[in-house]
Amino acid sequence: MSLPADHLIVAPVVLPLAVSGAMLLLDERRHALKAGISVATAVALLAVSVWLLHAAAASPGALAYRLGDWPAPYGIVLVVDRLSAAMLVLASLLGLCALVYSLSRWNRAGPRFHALFLLLLMGVNGAFLTGDLFNLFVFFEVMLAASYGLVLHGSGEARIRAGLAYIAVNLVASLFFLIGVSLVYANTGTLTMADLARRLPLLGPAERTLFEVGAAFLGITFLIKSSLWPLGFWLPPAYAAASAPAAAVLSILSKVGVYVVVRLSLLLFGAESGPSAGFGTQWLLAAGIATLAFGTFGLLGARDLARAAAFAVMISSGTVLAALGTGSAAAVSGALFYLAGSTLAAATLFLLAEILQRGRDPAASATEAVFEDEDFDPFEADETVAALDIPAIVALLGAAYFVCALMLAGLPPLAGFIGKLAILSGLAGAAAPAGPVAASSWLLVGALLLSGLGTLIPLLRFGIFNFWVPSDGPSPALRTAEAAALAGLLAGCLGLSLWGGPALAYAEATAHWLASPGAYVGAVLREAVP
Repeated sequence: MSLPADHLIVAPVVLPLAVSGAMLLLDERRHALKAGISVATAVALLAVSVWLLHAAAASPGALAYRLGDWPAPYGIVLVVDRLSAAMLVLASLLGLCALVYSLSRWNRAGPRFHALFLLLLMGVNGAFLTGDLFNLFVFFEVMLAASYGLVLHGSGEARIRAGLAYIAVNLVASLFFLIGVSLVYANTGTLTMADLARRLPLLGPAERTLFEVGAAFLGITFLIKSSLWPLGFWLPPAYAAASAPAAAVLSILSKVGVYVVVRLSLLLFGAESGPSAGFGTQWLLAAGIATLAFGTFGLLGARDLARAAAFAVMISSGTVLAALGTGSAAAVSGALFYLAGSTLAAATLFLLAEILQRGRDPAASATEAVFEDEDFDPFEADETVAALDIPAIVALLGAAYFVCALMLAGLPPLAGFIGKLAILSGLAGAAAPAGPVAASSWLLVGALLLSGLGTLIPLLRFGIFNFWVPSDGPSPALRTAEAAALAGLLAGCLGLSLWGGPALAYAEATAHWLASPGAYVGAVLREAVP
């Protein structure tokens, strides 16, 4: 690639960081200007992410960007491969749609919304791109600091209560992160992921034991962020209490934890890591299945749609991590495909929850509670936002809800079904050469099928209540920005379904790439791969 193209690798980090800093210099009354700049930045991030996805798919290995041209492991390196590029596209699409939705009113419900939003995207993108654990901690903390503000955005007692618990849990996770990084560095002398993969097989028994203790602390950190049971108790109340656009974009945060667990498990504890091969996989399988069960029961008992969407986020994370724990590359590829579709569907459900609640019971709507307060923004004059309020809108919302329900339940013909079917066929195919399917794999098969049924039942109940039961309130009003955001997310869901073959082939190639970490190590350290 040419030099300018190489520099695009750092753009997903530098661009939102620079624009968010510029946002702090603008007066809070410049809502239109800030909104325009933020949306343009999000569109640019999506375009860059799609380009990086194309470059990663066309490259036989990883694309490494060395800041200051300092070689790894001595310098900072950003790495784009099939997995990180796909996660960048997912985060950019989700961020753009959530940002557009917020323009209906939520971006004016509190100060510094756009700066916090772009800092969140910067932290997420950096976590996907970084090639070392130290900078992973830096991006992780930037992401969390911005998410604290977004969870509390809009004020209200419910948000403050849930937000304080969210902050406390994540501060504990950050402490575990520091302990884990310290132990890893003390026993290996490096924090570059590729260099760790090279040095791990050479460790002695004592150093290896301490390294695995450090890896366990890191694992706890990212399993908390992944909302794996029993560490994910914080997620449903926090996400359900957050504003709709904040909850939608926060859906990708749990996937940052999933991404890191997938990355480190297959890079450091694959077949080439010696005695540490397979470290923690049985725990991942057991905890993933438990998360599927917990999320399903939580969804069945949910009394409002936003909380149901939060449990759907947990089910998505549990599915991917349980598939990772089986050790089957084919199951992992199906899980990665399912991750993309389920994340988009859960984010869409958060947005639909607010719109439907606003039509059913305006007095109880979190949106109305904020905007009835005349003092929420001292610079904002009263204005009337144009909205469509026609019967056709109810039909459109019902169609969007139907797509989300099919995606999350894993029913045909949408991408959720393709992903779950790929996981099931991967488990059967992995066992075929060696004999019958293992009991743990059968347990995961049962959990996946029952979680699909357990997801479908409450979503049908919510659908009947919102679209078939007569309401005394007005029909839901859909603003232009809200319609555009829903259209973008649904386009992603339907695109994964219509082009499921190429997307699944990409996921399969990604899983096989992750299962052979030698090429990643060689690309980062500029070594010849045998």
